Parts: sequence; structure tokens; C-alpha cells
Amino acid sequence: MTSLDAARLSDLFVTTALAVFAAALLAYALAAALPRSRQARARVAVPAGGALVDETRLQPEPVSEPPSRVGRGATALTVAGTILVCLAVVARGVAAGRAPWGNMYEFGLTGSAAVAVAFLAYRRGRPVGSLSAWMVVLVLVLLGLSVTSLYTPVDDLVPVLNSRWLVVHVAAAITAGALFAVGALATVAHLLRQRRTGEEDDQFSELAHTVHLVAFPIWTFAVMAGAVWAENAWGRYWGWDPKETWAFITWVFYAAHLHALSTVGWRRRAGYLALAGFAAFLFNFFGVNIWIPGLHSYAGV
Repeated sequence: MTSLDAARLSDLFVTTALAVFAAALLAYALAAALPRSRQARARVAVPAGGALVDETRLQPEPVSEPPSRVGRGATALTVAGTILVCLAVVARGVAAGRAPWGNMYEFGLTGSAAVAVAFLAYRRGRPVGSLSAWMVVLVLVLLGLSVTSLYTPVDDLVPVLNSRWLVVHVAAAITAGALFAVGALATVAHLLRQRRTGEEDDQFSELAHTVHLVAFPIWTFAVMAGAVWAENAWGRYWGWDPKETWAFITWVFYAAHLHALSTVGWRRRAGYLALAGFAAFLFNFFGVNIWIPGLHSYAGV
């Protein structure tokens, strides 16, 4: 297979994945629209004039059922879309002859795959409610932006990126970012439920806490690996370049979030710190790369 063939195959996988994820979202919406309880007729004995008379009444019977056929179909489509976007990443790597995250498009493509894989890995055997649909929305938005606004044809790396640290540093950043995205979805779901019910803990807060505990040390490693790479490339470990600065801001927000979870009086506000950290991460990827010039501008659109 030639480089051009692999690039075209990657683009085909991406286009197909977008269609499959869109179908999965429609299936999740249909599954949510289906009734979640059934009405059961119960025959009860009611005293009437001293005699017992059978009377049929309509009573609600809450039902805890396994996912419907539509829900299972939505999950199957989500898995299929995830496989397709992973194949797109592999094909892009084959076409480029290197790790497929040398520019913003490739980072967005690989990040989309990582978000989907991270969520599916966690949700196996665990209740996640409507979070699956929102994960699909997030992947569709990220993948759609990558295709429509960030697409870059396969090209050679600029010299400064041609390093083994590209694999280590950027792979860690992508992994942490995918977990941050899952954590942000779970945090929003938890805050909405908390506002409605006043519950301190639920399955969403558990999910958010788990992924943030895993993501934070990975992000810490990504920042440290970036500093080592900077010393190799520019002769200094840290220079407060815009991308370095926002990576540190992201780190501070998530460190504050984890600290707040164990601090009396701050637990209920901890989720907002996590969302601020995810906003800083997104700005570092989109805002800094597109609008703020710096030593990392070579990553390009």
C-alpha cells in the first residue's frame, strides 16, 4: 500500500466513522424517547357495602429492564464508530510513516479515538446513564472540527518535531486529554444531578473522580516530558512559552480540584475546578495553536 492509498483510506475511515457516530446518536435519542416504565393492571379487593368486590385499577409499575434493542444497537454503533476512527489513526500513521500526531488535525483525530476508547473501557459493566450519548456528541464535535477546520494533508515533520519525544510527550498529552474529556462529561452530569437532588455522590462523581485520578499523573508526566524535550530542542527546560504556560495552568486547576475533593467545605465546588481545568486544556489546544504565536506554532493547522 502506498502512502497516498493509506491517506485516502484514513480519510474514508474518518468519513464513515462520522456517519456511524451520527447514527449512534440518533439511536441513543430514540432509546431515550422510549417509555421507561410500563403500566400494569392489578386486580385488588376493595370493600364496598360490606362485600369484597374485585376492581381493576391502572397502577404504575416501575421497571428496571436491561437496555432495549435500540439501546443495544446504539452501543454497537458506538463501538463500530470507535473501531473505524482507530483504523483511521492507524492508516494515517502508515501514510505518514511516523506517529500520527504531528499537527492539529492528527492530534484531533487521535484524540477523538482516545476519548471513545477511554469511555468504552470505563463503561463496561458500569451504569453510565445518558452519558454515552453525550460522549458521542463530544466525539462528533471534535472529529467534525478536525475534518472541516483542521485538516492537513500528510506531510513530513518539521525538524524540531522529528524526535522520539514526539511519541512520548504527545501520546501522554492525548491520553490525559481523553480522560479529562470523559471526566468533564461526568462532572457536568454530576453537577446537574447535584443541583436537582442535592446528592453529594453518585455514579457520575465516581466516574469523574476515577478518571481524574488516572489523568492527573499522566498530564504531569506529559508536562515533564515536554520540559525535557524543550531542553533538547531549545536548550532550556522552561521558558513560559504560551503553550507551556497554559499546560501549567491546566495542571494547577486539576491539582486544585483533587485537593478540593479532600478539603472540608470545598467538596461541592471541586467539580467547577475540574471544568476550569478542561477549559484551559481546550484553550491550550485550540486558542494557543491558532491565535497565540510562540515556539509551538510549528504544529500548525
